[in-house]
Amino acid sequence: MDYRVEELATAAGVGVDTLRFYQGRGLLPAPRREGRIAYYGDRHLERLRRIRDLQQQGFSLAQIRRVVTQPDARPETEPLLAALVEERVGERSLTRAELAAESGVPEALIQAAVAAGLMEPLGGEGEERFSEADLEMARLGLTLLESGFPLQELLAQAMGHVRHVQDLCDAAIDLFDDHVRKADTARGDVQVITDAFRKLLPLVTRLVAVHFQRTLVARALNRLEGKQELDALEAAVRATEAARLEVEVAWR
Repeated sequence: MDYRVEELATAAGVGVDTLRFYQGRGLLPAPRREGRIAYYGDRHLERLRRIRDLQQQGFSLAQIRRVVTQPDARPETEPLLAALVEERVGERSLTRAELAAESGVPEALIQAAVAAGLMEPLGGEGEERFSEADLEMARLGLTLLESGFPLQELLAQAMGHVRHVQDLCDAAIDLFDDHVRKADTARGDVQVITDAFRKLLPLVTRLVAVHFQRTLVARALNRLEGKQELDALEAAVRATEAARLEVEVAWR
């Protein structure tokens, strides 16, 4: 069945502007054109309904684009999708104004963080929304700024961190995909995949956090030792020995 843009928007229950926004973000295939008229088909309607379903489960638009544009996104990836979103259903989301009010971070700075890729709004029609994880990151970032770090330099460091973390996460997902999701013992079994994901996520998160802290402390101590700042070195060693890294990963 052919749809004009207004007809497709009505059938999918979205606004025309939203439809065009999705198309501009690469979530929706280009329509067939006859002269100046664009025609959409049933696959476009199915895609729009799937986008809305994933939005309601808490996926960001960038995540949705990866899911819906993968050739094998259905049905093989459905068990992993279920595992990823199961615990996110019902999670509170915030508007940008609410995020700014609760975190104490100005909206302009939140927008800068979004533009830099440090925050990724959840999918939603009209107004972008943010997760409680974004709220926690905003509060932590504000604490760092209040400690005296220059904004531009802190943003630059964070952007470099994001690029490296994304590459590492993609590699980790490939490992999970190849050796857990596609394993004979887990193939197609939502519960097995969900249990494995729940078990591995906090382990990997703590491993990365502990390694980062150990590396940071070791390199800082080496720098102090090289400068022969003995008092600072001794104080840093005492603080390091007394501190215990706390990493908590809790499904909300």
